[in-house]
Amino acid sequence: MRALNANVGQSRHGIFTKRTETLTNDFFVNLLDMGTEWKAVSDAKDVFEGRDRKTGELKWTGTRVDLVFGSNSQLRALAEVYASSDAQQKFVHDFVAAWSKVMNLDRFDLA
Repeated sequence: MRALNANVGQSRHGIFTKRTETLTNDFFVNLLDMGTEWKAVSDAKDVFEGRDRKTGELKWTGTRVDLVFGSNSQLRALAEVYASSDAQQKFVHDFVAAWSKVMNLDRFDLA
């Protein structure tokens, strides 16, 4: 949902894409980009800045919830699948299947 710019209070945290409101795998691609260095903004370590390693330019901001997809081994494995160069179609297919399942869970009239 982050890639779709569907954040509470229009927050910019976790929107790791230039193509907002488009269903893409950009979140995973940019989260795992080795050209980005993530550092905490404060001692609370709840918001992070992703800066270009070469220029120091600010690229993204994210929360620790966003970054868990890169730090937790099981979530990272899934993130790497969706971040691969040929995974756009798989990501969209899997997202639509999961979204449809969640949206229909309480639709007993369909059973």
